Amino acid sequence: MTMSDAATDAPEPPLIRLASASPRRRELLASIDVPVEVHPVDLDETPRPGEAPEAYVRRLAEDKARAGALGSTLPTLGSDTAVVCDDAILGKPRDREHAAAMLRSLSGRTHRVLTAVAVTGPAGLLSACVTTRVTLREITEAEAAAYWATGEPADKAGGYAIQGRAALFVSRLEGSHSAVVGLPLFETAELLARQGVPLWNRAMS
Repeated sequence: MTMSDAATDAPEPPLIRLASASPRRRELLASIDVPVEVHPVDLDETPRPGEAPEAYVRRLAEDKARAGALGSTLPTLGSDTAVVCDDAILGKPRDREHAAAMLRSLSGRTHRVLTAVAVTGPAGLLSACVTTRVTLREITEAEAAAYWATGEPADKAGGYAIQGRAALFVSRLEGSHSAVVGLPLFETAELLARQGVPLWNRAMS
C-alpha cells in the first residue's frame, strides 16, 4: 500500500461529537456525510412529575448535548425519542410481558413518536422537537411473542423498531421516518448548519 492509499483509507475527522451510543443515530448522521466522535453520556431519564412528553424529550436532548460537550471543542449533538400513547410515555420494555403489553396498547391505533435534537456550538444551545404520527395494524399475541423472540424490541422505546422487522406492523406514517428511527435529519441538518458544521450540500448553495 502506498502512502497515498493509506491517506485515502484514513477515516474522516469528526465534525461533531455525538452524545449517544445509538448505532442508529450514528448511521443516520453517516448517511448525510457527518462523521462523528461518539461520546455517550449517562443521565437519569425519569420523567418529572407532570412533565409533558414534548418538554421531556427536549429536556433530555438538551441535557445530553450539554453533558456530552464537556471537554470538547466540537459541536455536540444530543437526542431523545419517546413513544407516546394516550399521553403516556412508553419507555424501553423491562421484559417480555412488558413488551407485549406495550404492543397491545399500540395495536390497531395511531400513536405519536416525539424526537428532540439539540446541538451545542458557536450559536449556543439550539434544539428542535419533531412529532410523527404512526399507525400500527392489529398485532396478534403470537406475532408479539415471535417479535420479542427476535431480540429486536428489547432496547427500543415503545418496544418496536420501525427500521427493522416491525416495519411490517406499520400501516401509516405521517411525518419524519428518520425521526422515528432516532434522528430527524431535516431538522438536524438545519441545526448543524446554524452551528457552522459543513454539510455536503452547502457547496451547491
